[in-house]
Amino acid sequence: MKIYTSLDSIDYDAPVALALGNFDGVHKGHQALISETASIARRRGIKSAVFTFTNHPANVIAQKTVVKNIMDFDEKAEAIRNCGVDYLVSVDFDKAMRESLPEAFCRDILAGALKAEAVACGFNFRFAYKAQGTPDILKHFGLLYGYETSVMEPVYVDGEIVSSTVIRKAISEGRVSDYINYTGRPYDIEGIVIQGRHLGRRIGFPTVNLALSCEMVQPRNGVYITKTLVNTCEGVSRWLPSITNVGNKPSVGIFDKNAETHIFGFNEDIYGEKIKVEFIKILRLERKFPDLETLQARIHEDCLTALAYHSKEE
Repeated sequence: MKIYTSLDSIDYDAPVALALGNFDGVHKGHQALISETASIARRRGIKSAVFTFTNHPANVIAQKTVVKNIMDFDEKAEAIRNCGVDYLVSVDFDKAMRESLPEAFCRDILAGALKAEAVACGFNFRFAYKAQGTPDILKHFGLLYGYETSVMEPVYVDGEIVSSTVIRKAISEGRVSDYINYTGRPYDIEGIVIQGRHLGRRIGFPTVNLALSCEMVQPRNGVYITKTLVNTCEGVSRWLPSITNVGNKPSVGIFDKNAETHIFGFNEDIYGEKIKVEFIKILRLERKFPDLETLQARIHEDCLTALAYHSKEE
């Protein structure tokens, strides 16, 4: 999959089938839309493409973060790549894009810069100035400017329409086990291991620490059964059983929210290394304990529960 980050950089000459949307989370509804776009492309003998924004339009309009991201750009691009499209066009939602009227968007961007022969969007797709554009308007201008429009119906999971909003709510409520139902893959966070206060090591449970971005939706404070992808000293990437605390560590002070992961049977120095932590299920919410001894006993209990789960899964 070739990635374009500006309209000016597009160098393909042939027409494409184009999927439109924000695609944050690349959930099952998004996957169905992209899959349909790829099918249209195959039937027509053309390439398939996805058009999206690198930043969230709502945050640009509000001039502050009002919508947290589910995925960063690299994660979103990888999930879209796995859907089997040829091109990803991800551009900034800027002043010109914000002020573009529906007809200009369809004429100059879709039919013009993006060379769309076919366009697919979701049932609730909105575009152009003040979100005036609708699927019906997209169809109308498609007749004028030479592209065919397909509108996807919503995808339901457990009687609920799958959406990025629903996924953000699940993550923020700690329902990480629901994430896989909405997306087909487990929820995870990635980052560089940073230095902590080494309290976990002092009480017998060494951890690796990841900072959490304020631009990303964050899991509810709590203790989670996880597994962690690390590069070992032998240079091999391995998934290892782990347990992760997300929160502010109220039992030992006041700290910025982060993720602390204890990897069972692993004691290598990986500061500065990139790791991925995959969340399986929540064990309990974070709470304040009266002293370190009580905290240590509860961590020991949590670890036994997590180890039992991992052993059963293996």
